[in-house]
Amino acid sequence: MKHLLSNIKVNVNNQVFNKDPESSELGKKIIEHSIILIHEIGFDAFTFKKLGEHIGSNESSIYRYFDNKHKLLIYLTSWYWAWIEYQLLLNTNSISNPFEKLKRGLEVVAQENVMDFGFQHINEILLHQIIISESSKSYLTKEVDAENKEGYFMIYKRLVKRIGDMISEVDPNYIYPQSLASTAVESVLHQQFLKQHFLSITNCNDDVSPLQFVTDLVVNNLNPVK
Repeated sequence: MKHLLSNIKVNVNNQVFNKDPESSELGKKIIEHSIILIHEIGFDAFTFKKLGEHIGSNESSIYRYFDNKHKLLIYLTSWYWAWIEYQLLLNTNSISNPFEKLKRGLEVVAQENVMDFGFQHINEILLHQIIISESSKSYLTKEVDAENKEGYFMIYKRLVKRIGDMISEVDPNYIYPQSLASTAVESVLHQQFLKQHFLSITNCNDDVSPLQFVTDLVVNNLNPVK
């Protein structure tokens, strides 16, 4: 699995960036250290000036890659969901049983991420934490409709649709497959956040994982075809 993933280039909508950060060492450095810095100080406090100081580069050099930090966040979230989508395809491609395929798909989406050293400039553990805490800021904006038309969120929506299609394979009569799929994906992140910060309003803890909750949520709404 790691060998296969290490040979994959994760593609992000090229309208998000001015210059592909994967095309140069500086670009990769910008991505690597933006993840570290956003995780350390949070997206709201993050600026290109601080990132420039962090990597020892001019602030103007970062603008050659991204217009603003909002587009950088969209790049990071898109990269993350593309990485999850690749894993989803690799892990479910050989599974013929629809129910087992759906459960495996949910496992991939809800995994507690570990480092994959195929992407040396991206710390997936830190990026996963950014997705939990900051990803909603990429689309909870006034510009979301215009950005959606430009395809900024295509990868995320494609992943949700794949889960929705798996749900329909299990239960073709279920009339809310995409709603259940998007709820499941977002619930994974929300329950992971609550588990870390608001334990009093979640049943997820060291013994009960967000995956267990989300699997229960999805499975109990379906009547598998026999």
